[in-house]
Parts: sequence; C-alpha cells; structure tokens
Amino acid sequence: MDENLADIAVMGLAVMGQNLILNMNDHGFKVIAFNRTVSKVDDFLNNEANGTNVVGAHSVEEMVAGLKKPRRVMLMVKAGQAVDETIEHILPHLEAGDIIIDGGNTLFSDTVRRQEYVESKGLLYVGTGVSGGEEGARNGPSIMPGGSPGAWPYIKDIFQSIAAKGSNDEPCCEWVGDGGAGHYVKMVHNGIEYGDMQLIAESYQLLKDLAGLDNQEMSDVFKKWNTGVLDSYLIQITSEILAYKDTDGSYIVDKILDTAGQKGTGKWTNMSAAELGQPATVISEALFARFTSALKDQRVKASKVLKGPGNKAEVDKQSLIENIGKALYASKIISYTQGYMLIQTAAKEYGWNINFGSVAQMWTGGCIIRSRFLSDIKAAYDNTPELNNLLLDSFFVSAISENQDAWRKVISLGVENGIPLPAFSAAISFYDAYRSERLPANLVQAQRDYFGAHTYERIDKPSGEFFHTNWTGHGGTTSSSSYNA
Repeated sequence: MDENLADIAVMGLAVMGQNLILNMNDHGFKVIAFNRTVSKVDDFLNNEANGTNVVGAHSVEEMVAGLKKPRRVMLMVKAGQAVDETIEHILPHLEAGDIIIDGGNTLFSDTVRRQEYVESKGLLYVGTGVSGGEEGARNGPSIMPGGSPGAWPYIKDIFQSIAAKGSNDEPCCEWVGDGGAGHYVKMVHNGIEYGDMQLIAESYQLLKDLAGLDNQEMSDVFKKWNTGVLDSYLIQITSEILAYKDTDGSYIVDKILDTAGQKGTGKWTNMSAAELGQPATVISEALFARFTSALKDQRVKASKVLKGPGNKAEVDKQSLIENIGKALYASKIISYTQGYMLIQTAAKEYGWNINFGSVAQMWTGGCIIRSRFLSDIKAAYDNTPELNNLLLDSFFVSAISENQDAWRKVISLGVENGIPLPAFSAAISFYDAYRSERLPANLVQAQRDYFGAHTYERIDKPSGEFFHTNWTGHGGTTSSSSYNA
C-alpha cells in the first residue's frame, strides 16, 4: 500500500467538517479535504489547515485516487437531499468494500434507506451522530456510529482516537448498532438536550422571579451546582452566560429576545416517541415551550389582560435555592429515564443490539449533555444490562426519594406564584403516573367504548379478552376494532 495515500476523506468544509479534519490530523491521520465549491478547499488549506498534513482535492476523481483501500469518505453536508445528491455524486467513483459515512444530523429512517441502497451497490454505509458542536469536533466530540457492521473495523481507530475521553479515560465512541441506530441515539441525545435546557431555564426563572436573585447571584448558584450532582456542561455554560457582560457593563442575557428556536431534532424525537407509544413528556414539553416562546407578540398582549395570582409568597431564599437544585436533579433523572425508554423501545422495534451502558459512556464527554450524572446511568446498566427502567435501579430509587419533597415544594410554589414550569411539571407527573398501580385509564377506555364501541379488557378476565357494553340500551352488540394499550 502506498503510504502517501490518505486514511480518510472529508467532504464538506463548513465549521464541523473543518474541525473534524484538523482533529484527525492532530491524531496522526492523513486526511483529504474536499468541497463541491472547490475554492473552499484552497481557502482551508491556506488558512485553518496551513502547516498541517491535510491535503486537498479539486475533484471527486482526485479525492478517490488519493485514498487507501477500502476508501473511507465522510460526508459533512447538510442533512436531507444534499446527502442523497452527494452519495449519487461519488458512488460511480467508488468500488465494492469502500465506506461512505454520513456525519450530519440525519433522520435515522433516512440512514436505514441509504444503507440499504449503498449496500446494494456493494459498498458499506455508516450513519454517525457527532455531538459537541465546533469545539467538540476540534478537540474531541462524542461519536455515535451505526450502519453496516463490516465498516466498524475500518473506522474504529480513527473515530475512537479523535473522540472525547470520558469516564475512566475511555473514548466517547463505540459501535451503536445496525441501520439507523447511531443516528437514532444522536436524535434522542438532542431530545434530552432540549429537556435539560428547558429544566435549566425553568430553574433560572424560579431563581430570578421567586428567589429574587440578580444575574451574578444566579451565576454563583449555577457555579456551585456544577461542583455537585448537577455537574455538567450545560450547568457550566449557564453560569458563564449569566455572568457575561456587554461592553456597557450590562448583562447580555437580559438583552436577548425571549424566543427560542429549534432545528428539528427535538421534533423528530417527539414524533418517534408517538410512533413507538413512549411517554417522552419532558422532551415534549421542552419542545412546546419553545413554540410558546415564539408567540412573543401574543404573549405581550396577553400579559396586559390575563391576570395571574396576587402577591407573591414569602420564601426563605437559601432554602428555596437548595430545593430548586434538588428539583432540577430529580427532573433531570426523569428526562434521561424517558430518553432511555425510547432508545430501549426502538432497539426492540428495529432489531438493534444496543449496549445501553455504552451509550451513557459515549455521552460522558464531548457532547452537549455530558455530565457526571451519566456515569451513574452507565453503572446502572453495567450492573443490570437487562434493566427495564432507570427508575427501578437502586441508585435512582434513592436519588428520587432524597429529593422528592423539595421537588414537590418547588413545583407547588411555582404554580402558586404563576411561574410556568412545563418540564418540571411533566417530570413529576410522569413519576407519579409510573409509580401508580392503578390509573384512571379505565374511565377513558369506558368512554371510548361508550361512544365508539372500542371495547375494553376486564381485570377479572384473562388478558387479551375484549368486551363491549351497550351503555345506553339503544346500541347494538357490534364492537369496533380492539384497542392497543
């Protein structure tokens, strides 16, 4: 083999592609940089990649000719049609056994489709989640690859070398599973990220509007929280954001319009949860909270006519701060629990053999949701690989028990004082529902049978036997289709 040939090519020289290339170069891999707008290749080589071993290609033919076999080509292009177009662009120049890798934020079902298509051409296909933003891409991201299993031995060394190092200095990268498993896990990661951010935002509003803290005091609270069980990247940056001042000495955060955007991965997570029948309620409320925030003009008008509670309750500031931290921790446990429920259900539905402890390991470093807390999740699945639900692990049973009273007090105070807490409320409602031996769904099913003859099961009869009642005496005995619980 010609040692002058490159180990991998990266197509797409936006900030993520450039930083991954530089990261690979740092770890001793020879990389070919290519972009369909070839002028960007020269710009990159003359600036960011100047002085490195990165080489450029000005055509697909040149790129392919410069690669070791099996050729590894990583696409860092915008998710959607651009991925399909790029695959079609490069396929005629590749041969059997070569590997195409999609490193974008791709919908997992698209990865399943593309894997089948590329494999039908005799090649291998990998869809990999890459989390950590531009800083992670440059210095060590969390990488979640899935797709053609035969590709893993050829990309493992590169990916695990450039990945962040998490607990026990293990790389935050491991093979996730077949098909769209890698991109699915990344999607759920992003959904959990939505939940984390909303829970932190609600904590911020409680500290600001109920505890009456100023920005520097809130920054100090988040900084302190970051030394304990809430230690995480998002808590860290929240502390830094709150303390950051503009050139005139005022706080930047107070000048930012209170409307939050979203790129779609949270929506994908909720759609998948609905399709799989999983209650990802914290992620859902986090997404809907962003939608509500976008109603800025309506909210301004509503604030002038819709009244809330009267005088705010007197609170013990230090006790409230401590309780908010405990409520945040308990709610965070629920959010991650629901994310894992979704991954576990998807694994069964799509036939993915996912190591759930390994997923937690991949998230302990490099990614946006990295936190100390993930090591506890990894330990739970390492101890009991077949664990049905994180809430049934002894560590988390104790954690919820220790923080439950504070959690309830905070949510009650928020409601009493007119502070919206959609994610906090969703978290505790799920917890109370999950721990309930009996829920009022029997009445819901009776209503469904009353107006639609949808039938029901009985607690005094074998499971799977369905019944219909002629509730009015005027209906017939014909029932509709049975229901899916």
